[in-house]
Amino acid sequence: MLELILIDDLLFALVGIEGRYISIKRVHGKADVVSFQVDASMDLALQEFAKRIFPLCESYLLIDEFVESRSQFKHGLVNHAFAAALRAFLLDYQAMVAQLEHQFRLRRLSIQGLWFYCQPMMGSMQALSTVIRKVSANNYAGSAVLNLLQSQAKAMAGDSAVKSLLEKMTHSASNAYLSILERWIYEGVIDDPYGEFFIAENKSLQKESLTQDYDAKYWRQRYSLKKDIPSFLANIAGTILTTGKYLNVMRECGYNVQVPVSENSKLMTFGSNHQYLECVKAAYEFASGELLSLIKEKYDLIGKLRSIKHYLLLDQGDFLVHFMDIAREELLKKHDEISVEKLQSLLDLALRTTAAAADPCHEDLTCCVERSSVLKGLSRLKDLDIKNVSHGNDLEEPISITGLETFSLSYKIQWPLSIVITRKALTKYQLIFRFLFHCKHVERQLCGAWQMHQGVRALNSHGTAISRSSLLCRSMLRFINSLLHYLTFEVLEPNWHVMHGRLQTAKSIDEVIQHHDFFLDKCLKECLLLLPELIKKVEKLKSLCLQYAAATQWLISLSIDIPKLDEQSDGSVGSGKLKSKNPSQVQKVMTRNSAVTDSILKFEREFNAELQSLRPILSSSSQAEPYLTHLAQWILGAGNDQ
Repeated sequence: MLELILIDDLLFALVGIEGRYISIKRVHGKADVVSFQVDASMDLALQEFAKRIFPLCESYLLIDEFVESRSQFKHGLVNHAFAAALRAFLLDYQAMVAQLEHQFRLRRLSIQGLWFYCQPMMGSMQALSTVIRKVSANNYAGSAVLNLLQSQAKAMAGDSAVKSLLEKMTHSASNAYLSILERWIYEGVIDDPYGEFFIAENKSLQKESLTQDYDAKYWRQRYSLKKDIPSFLANIAGTILTTGKYLNVMRECGYNVQVPVSENSKLMTFGSNHQYLECVKAAYEFASGELLSLIKEKYDLIGKLRSIKHYLLLDQGDFLVHFMDIAREELLKKHDEISVEKLQSLLDLALRTTAAAADPCHEDLTCCVERSSVLKGLSRLKDLDIKNVSHGNDLEEPISITGLETFSLSYKIQWPLSIVITRKALTKYQLIFRFLFHCKHVERQLCGAWQMHQGVRALNSHGTAISRSSLLCRSMLRFINSLLHYLTFEVLEPNWHVMHGRLQTAKSIDEVIQHHDFFLDKCLKECLLLLPELIKKVEKLKSLCLQYAAATQWLISLSIDIPKLDEQSDGSVGSGKLKSKNPSQVQKVMTRNSAVTDSILKFEREFNAELQSLRPILSSSSQAEPYLTHLAQWILGAGNDQ
């Protein structure tokens, strides 16, 4: 009689209901801790049988309460799907209990028979209750739940039935997750109302920042990976992130591009056949190809880069010559006195009246005036790999900088080209332009000085200060021409052609960005802009050239006083005759000639000393930086020809 009563109680306990001899005890404050107890008056043998079945009862109660609580959407879609799968499992379990009860009503079920039929369910129920306890204790959601289910399935490799059940639960719970993933890789949309997806969107980062902010984080951080990534997607998480990003760019451009989807490409499950991996790969290749085609063909990325090369890397400098002529007066002003509007109108005039007018992109060119010299500007850009950064603070700022040191060109870049040509990339172009522009200015000044020397060639100046000055002017011109030749034909042109070839074969927009950034960094480095010690020497040499060019008119005007006196003495060049004509005037001219000669010799000594001081620097650096060997050959070769 007691056995029948106990079996009846146990059948109720199996579905979480107390009986006459079986009660449920809960621990206050711990919802997941529950235990079943049998009345102590019950026969000891029957008590032992009951205690064997109690873990199954406890597991059922725990699972049932979890299903009720996690069926609310606030716990996330994965938990909701997991709870739905558990509910279906409990229906099968309850059907088994109903069958046992039927057998009991027919008096065909003993206590031993009940234990026999419950044993197959024991492992499955306990495995599920273990998962549920961990989910509840850590408040898991999304990826964490999927990872826990997968790890538990692997841990139960020795029990095929339990492993199969856990894998089934994982698949059921992942369906909701895969639907989020499907929208992301096929449409570029994050449909994640409860924040479970492993990709986060930072809506505060806008695409406009790419053209305004040097440190714009839009491309890298608008969409980013979270820490919790499902283990079955961990190896392709980066590809998944990139695929959706590419689709987003096209949507921002007004193109409603959608990856072609067939029945085979539906991400409804994952498993050992790795079909979902093929789906992700196909989606990535489609998105990457479409975006690359859009940017290269519709928005003509190569054409835009070529246009920037024409203007900012002085590939076609005819407009610049005209601009420097008509804007000379404005550029000679202090940087804070310059009218940018006037410079812009002069730039527009230069563009319209030269070959640049044929370039449809010339209207995107604008001018600006920076607040500091190139050297100071470089020292502020902390992300550049500047050698000997500790010496960056001693970069000398000219006492009074003019527009010639601070003038720069800029370029209007529209979305989506701003993904490649960012504010940072444009800043690097401008640094190279400003260095080239100033070198061109030095060359023009020295050319003017050389023309003045050519203008007095008719005078018999052999052996005088003019001939010495002419040699120095030629040496300075060789230096600046050699420097410009190195910058243009040894650095910019070869690197451009390498980048152009790589862009043609690039498979994705990220490869395009990588090749373009590599090109700019390499050009900055080989143009000496990341080598403060060398660039300071070059700036010093340019400064000497400008000082000399400015002094040339004064030097020549003083030097030609002697020929004028010769004319006054009827063409006689004999010093005796000069002295007999006007000794005091001759003495005055000789003093002037000596002062001119001293000035020229001073320029010559300083220039040669600075030029030769480059030799040990270039020699010591050329082993680590091979390109400096070419620079040494050009510049020091020019110095040796003097």
